[in-house]
Amino acid sequence: MPARAEDGVGRRIAYYRSAARPRMTQQQLADAACVSLGTIRKIERGERGATEATLEAIAEALGVDAAHLTADRAPFRTRVHEALPALSAALATYETPVDGPVRPLPELRAAVEQAVDWRLAAQYTRIARRMPELLAELARAYHAARGAERLELAALLVRAYRSADAVAFKVGAHDLSARLIELMRWAVPEADDPVLSASVAYVRTETFLAARAHAAGLRVLEQALDTVPAPVTPEHAAMKGALHMRAAVIAGRARDAVAAGAHLREAGAMANRVAEDVYCGTAFGPDSVKAHEVSVAISLGDEHVGRALAIAREWKPPKELPAERRSGFYIELARAQLWSSLADDAFESLKVARSIAPQHTRQHPWVREDVARLRRLKRADSEGLTNFAEWCAAT
Repeated sequence: MPARAEDGVGRRIAYYRSAARPRMTQQQLADAACVSLGTIRKIERGERGATEATLEAIAEALGVDAAHLTADRAPFRTRVHEALPALSAALATYETPVDGPVRPLPELRAAVEQAVDWRLAAQYTRIARRMPELLAELARAYHAARGAERLELAALLVRAYRSADAVAFKVGAHDLSARLIELMRWAVPEADDPVLSASVAYVRTETFLAARAHAAGLRVLEQALDTVPAPVTPEHAAMKGALHMRAAVIAGRARDAVAAGAHLREAGAMANRVAEDVYCGTAFGPDSVKAHEVSVAISLGDEHVGRALAIAREWKPPKELPAERRSGFYIELARAQLWSSLADDAFESLKVARSIAPQHTRQHPWVREDVARLRRLKRADSEGLTNFAEWCAAT
């Protein structure tokens, strides 16, 4: 249902756009929200209303809660949450999908590539809207295919499930995330691709992280490392390095500094053999390993936190890294700063994270926890911090 033009939505959009730092032009807002410049101009002038989808896209681009743009500040239910039942329904029919159209393989391939790009850019709303239909279509295509085409469709299913899982895991739907991971494990043998199998082991770690079963997760990753092909190609080296990188993080969560350090060193050795890029859906390279050094230091805590701050003084994630990874770096850096009594710095880092990937930042549980603590400390600008807390639902 469109928002009424007289409700002042356009005036609020113009206010938040002008208040952004740096100030955002109408064209920049239109580009970030993926709507036309004419639409932004008409909404701001009050000449037309905005649908919920448009309003949410604009709010994400501005880095504010969509409720801040409405007149009554009523709770705003996101499209991501609304899409979860449809996503569950698509998974329930993976073996017997309902009848429907199936696009040619090149078009399906392009649709999955787009979903992967959205995942890396933390565009969870777009994934949630498109994924139920895409998964059903891929299942229809897979069950009707034979030979080499069936192998590729199995691989496409795995990659699509992974994009859907990014949404489920980030919004805390851990049962749905576990179901998606099981479907990845079901489909990947059909793809006959050892690198893709290793990527599923990488993602499977989410199940152990959610359950805080860190030691078990580390064993699974180390078993997967034994099955990865020798790193004779950049793709094989990157996948092996990514598994070591992930193992370092989960070893850090288990407070096993020795194992974490060993896996980081192995990841670094693999990173020195490849260029920073996205391999089989996972970003890997020297910069990704550097970002994970910060993550590991924070997971280990105590005397290791200083290492995270030292890295951040000398290095920042370049813009070439996927948005989700860059925002994650600043979220984790904020926690290290907060622990080190650098409350103002922590709030600045959280604002940077939001500017990079609003959806990722808003859904991250650490953000809500740390913003709530910052409010108790009252060390940052009260109005700005209150607005941020409302945006991410910190209590």
